[in-house]
Amino acid sequence: MNAFLFPGQGAQFPGMGKELFENSVIAKEQFNLADEILGFKITEIMFGEDAEALKETKVTQPAIFLHSTILSKVMGERFQPQMVAGHLLGDFLALVAAGVLSFEQGISLVSERALAMQAACNEQAGTMAAILGLDDEKVESVCASTPGIVIPANYNCPGQLVISGAVEAVKNACEAFKEAGARRALLLPVGGAFHSPLMDPAKARLAKAIENTSFNAPSCPVYQNVTASGVTDPEEIRTNLVAQLTAPVRWTQSVQQMIADGASHFTEVGPGKVLQGLVKKIDRSIETASGS
Repeated sequence: MNAFLFPGQGAQFPGMGKELFENSVIAKEQFNLADEILGFKITEIMFGEDAEALKETKVTQPAIFLHSTILSKVMGERFQPQMVAGHLLGDFLALVAAGVLSFEQGISLVSERALAMQAACNEQAGTMAAILGLDDEKVESVCASTPGIVIPANYNCPGQLVISGAVEAVKNACEAFKEAGARRALLLPVGGAFHSPLMDPAKARLAKAIENTSFNAPSCPVYQNVTASGVTDPEEIRTNLVAQLTAPVRWTQSVQQMIADGASHFTEVGPGKVLQGLVKKIDRSIETASGS
């Protein structure tokens, strides 16, 4: 079975989407529509060379959304998913790909999500750190025993997790991880504690927007970050999408479940090849490809 994967924040790069815009009528129409919906020229930032401007959460998230969703449309007959999954923000992209949300609904929710997360970051300082070389149980144990708010946030692949929480708690946890034998415990250059309880204010704001959006039944199972299982019920998808802001991203478990459910080929739709690399670290026997 063919599975299609959608990346999240961190896959952006200056100039992203420019080639699609210049070579596809469909892409040009979608990019121009996005400028209208967002109320600012995101295309000028995406197609430009200012990497710092592209790093702003309110820009990065819609930019990733646009690049991947438009690429899926430009792929034409090559895009026929039998299951989909998105990493972090990619959850929303996967929902558009599966027909749960329209392009317009998707870009509006992603923009609201980005603004809500930025506001939460401004309200309470937080950070994240990559932990390499320890198993999941050890990471969970150290987080649980560290004072303050710090939790496993991203289960990217075996031996590669990301933790999230209050700045001091994350720093203290990193020292504990080094003592426990971690190969690396590295603070990440991010603006907040994503996928942790510190995102509660953003969760409340996003929930209102999601509640006011109609969800369709997906054309194929959607493997969401929260459950790591194929979901087809629109109301369950809605509930999981709200929970995702403060819940861990169970990417390892999602890919493992997709393989167990019959996935034999994974195509990454978006900038970069990060997700292909993670899939290979989870199961080297699986075929991967880029949608570009």
